[in-house]
Amino acid sequence: MVRMLWIALIVIMSSATGYAQKAAHTFVLGDSSFLLDGKPFVMISGELHYPRIPKEAWRDRMRMAKAMGLNTIGTYVFWNLHEPEKGKYDFTGNNDIAQFVRIAQEEGLWVVLRPSPYVCAEWEFGGYPYWLQNEEGLVVRSLEPKFLNAYKNYIREVAKQLAPLQINHGGNVLMVQVENEYGFYSNDKEYLEANRRLFIDAGFDGLLYTCDPAAKVKDGHIPGLLPAVNGVLKPAEVKKLVRTYHGGKGPFYVAEWYPAWFDWWGTKHHTVPAADYTPKLDSLLAAGISVNMYMFHGGTTRDFMNGANYNDQNPYEPQISSYDYDAPLDEAGNATAKFMAFREVISKHLPKQTKLPAIPEAKPSATIGDITLTEHVTYAGVLGKAVKHKTPLTFEDLKHPYGYMLYRTNITGGRSGYLKIDELRDYGVIYVNGKKIGTLDRRLYQDSLHVSLPKGKVTIEILVENMGRINFGPYLLKNKKGITKKVTFNNEVLVGWEMYPLSLQTISSMKMSSTSGSSDVSIFRRGQFQLKKAVDTYLDLRKWGKGSVWINGHHLGRYWSIGPQQTVYVPAEWLKVGSNEVVIFDLTQSDQHVVPTLDKPILGQLGK
Repeated sequence: MVRMLWIALIVIMSSATGYAQKAAHTFVLGDSSFLLDGKPFVMISGELHYPRIPKEAWRDRMRMAKAMGLNTIGTYVFWNLHEPEKGKYDFTGNNDIAQFVRIAQEEGLWVVLRPSPYVCAEWEFGGYPYWLQNEEGLVVRSLEPKFLNAYKNYIREVAKQLAPLQINHGGNVLMVQVENEYGFYSNDKEYLEANRRLFIDAGFDGLLYTCDPAAKVKDGHIPGLLPAVNGVLKPAEVKKLVRTYHGGKGPFYVAEWYPAWFDWWGTKHHTVPAADYTPKLDSLLAAGISVNMYMFHGGTTRDFMNGANYNDQNPYEPQISSYDYDAPLDEAGNATAKFMAFREVISKHLPKQTKLPAIPEAKPSATIGDITLTEHVTYAGVLGKAVKHKTPLTFEDLKHPYGYMLYRTNITGGRSGYLKIDELRDYGVIYVNGKKIGTLDRRLYQDSLHVSLPKGKVTIEILVENMGRINFGPYLLKNKKGITKKVTFNNEVLVGWEMYPLSLQTISSMKMSSTSGSSDVSIFRRGQFQLKKAVDTYLDLRKWGKGSVWINGHHLGRYWSIGPQQTVYVPAEWLKVGSNEVVIFDLTQSDQHVVPTLDKPILGQLGK
């Protein structure tokens, strides 16, 4: 009996000790400031997105954040990465968000978590998985039951990973964001309340907040949650807005403070001098307002995950792969002049005797010489089994989420006329009997071209690239890809289609020939190169056309000669001493065999 009492006492004491460890810190809302362990606390935060950084470099980027004076990092959680197919979840490798948060804790950083199913973020479909569009009647960002059920299932899986890492459970997650700039989209308070309940039911039982730009706080906020404000605002504006929607109280948080902007294909590279923003940052911190810089470090959008903008006033605008953002850390993770200027401002507002860590040395980068691609296979050589249908099917119809798909049909030749694609999404290379005759580009409102067909039976092929689903605005529900309606020749509807989704999951195992290859067709090329030391480098693709690049099986992103991005960043973490492999799929400039390398990027050069 005595022994049992001792065992029970040990269990109770162990439980109490464990709870004490889990509840090591408190984080609450004060009337004018956040209170960390009962003391005023200003979050000096910067946004980092785990999938835009090689996992091997997460810790290095966080150490750079500390060196600039940040005490917190913010990140979205991306639904389409974690549930790529319905009911199939992935939190491994570069998707291991829990490990990302734990590394931040090891590095002495707090985290603001943004797990809303909608992220925007210049990200494919705003973070929604493509397969939602196959759920008949499903309406994103609404109370529609199918959406709420999918949302519930997903957020529960996310909570299994992240709810234990909240500060009230002994972790380093200070706050969790509900929805994301919903005021831009609508003002349905019942929907927002459903979001809040879903988060709490899943296990996010700490501090919740909403964020919206100044003009939309009214629409995107619900009572009981802290209203954070997005934008580059004066301290008095921030405080007035928060007090208006938070019972006359603070604390005050700018959830997205923009030190620059993103880029899209065919337009200039966006840069903003640090001097334009240092006084604004200084004034916010002097007023005790917490700030999250969007972005502190952008990184690279890989694996076909770039989004696009589109509305009735502007053309379709797919974003580039580089997410450099002219941020304090450049695309490779090195300190910029903006980093140094912001560090100086932040240091003025830290507690006395606080000494910032030394700035880590810049990562070495180098020109590693020209890479010659000696093997090739055309698009026709990688086709699998055809899916046949009377009319063209979309990517979604064939459960083909991203990348490329070939459409093929036969018609009678010996005539000329206009080949027209009704709602091509987004870029098409047109072939007649295997010969390339032109391209069509959604950005330029192109949907047809004049074609002279030879006599006899003629094969028409259309190689379509999904350039990224819309991530912002009213067209989220009009995001299917491929040939989404019909194809006509001289107003005659073409029927009898074969469709071939191009599988790029096993890019390294593609069978290729060592001959030079045709310069007339979309083509994959592969080459090897040797390294004595793995260092950052940049592939110079100015002489190439339009396509994608892989290194050692890792997708590095897209390139396009129209710019402004003319190079592709190769992180040292994905290179190795000895033999390395590069694969390039070029849609349009198929006569190239050599890829020069540079020790710095070209992000601001427009081409043709």
